Amino acid sequence: MLTNVATVLLDGVHPFELGVVCEVFGLDRSDEGLPVYDFAVVSAEGPALGTHVPGLTVSTPYGLDRLEEADLIAVPASDANVTREYPPELLDALRRAVDRGARVLSVCSGVFVLGAAGLLDGRRCAVHWRHAELLARRYPRTRVEPDVLYVDEDPVITSAGTSAGIDACLHIVRKEQGPEVARKIARRMVVPPHRDGGQAQYIERPLPEGPCDTVGGVLAWMTEHLDEEVTVEQLAARALMAPRTFARRFQQETGTTPYRWILRQRVLLAQELLEGTDETMDAIAGRTGFGTAAALRHQFVKSLGTTPNAYRRAFRGPQAA
Repeated sequence: MLTNVATVLLDGVHPFELGVVCEVFGLDRSDEGLPVYDFAVVSAEGPALGTHVPGLTVSTPYGLDRLEEADLIAVPASDANVTREYPPELLDALRRAVDRGARVLSVCSGVFVLGAAGLLDGRRCAVHWRHAELLARRYPRTRVEPDVLYVDEDPVITSAGTSAGIDACLHIVRKEQGPEVARKIARRMVVPPHRDGGQAQYIERPLPEGPCDTVGGVLAWMTEHLDEEVTVEQLAARALMAPRTFARRFQQETGTTPYRWILRQRVLLAQELLEGTDETMDAIAGRTGFGTAAALRHQFVKSLGTTPNAYRRAFRGPQAA
């Protein structure tokens, strides 16, 4: 059970990535009936550390011994993570944590610390796309996935830069405390409650500047009409583009095709309905655009590796049909 969380800092830590972990796990939200974590910021290199923001420092009374009782240890990004040597006692503490059943989480370049501890060997991992090639060269026994938001190879969870760290933190909350707790925390943070870890990380090719609209308006329309069958030609007409131009710009902006994007959104909506309602499989299939319970089951198993009924039972208990 997740009750004790620590985030461990190295010199040059990025305040935003540190703040991500603090925001999800470090705030007391008991007034909303949410869990309160025993949370601590831990220094691996003395009581006062610099950050990558000039003039801003971080101090904490906690040293590495605090990691021994943590259920989750987060390693945020640091400017020097990709080039420096790491304190051997920190790497030992991370290995001991995993050996005793704790989880470790990296945000952006924090993944290099996990690699140095040998925790990426034989596992998939996520990292900011700028560091993917270097990470793969340095730790050839891991499989780097440079185009996803986060990867859960329990007990090692790795995430790409900045906002992907929020996604990974909420994923852990969702896994441990359930979707409703994750949704309430996300609502307080004003962020999406769930983004699939396999979602594209970034735009592969920047869109050219010009007077043309992007596909943002069409994405919003598609989200509101997941129960309808649409073609690329119809979407292109809504975007006032030729079909081939629309398909190319859609790929550039979202990192996937219209078909795959809408399929993923339909599966995500099905997840929400399975978690939060008692609707039948036929009703959920209709609302999500799959049409039949059989089609819903096929796509759900293909995307998530489990059936809709099993997914519902996992989140709502064995009494859920």
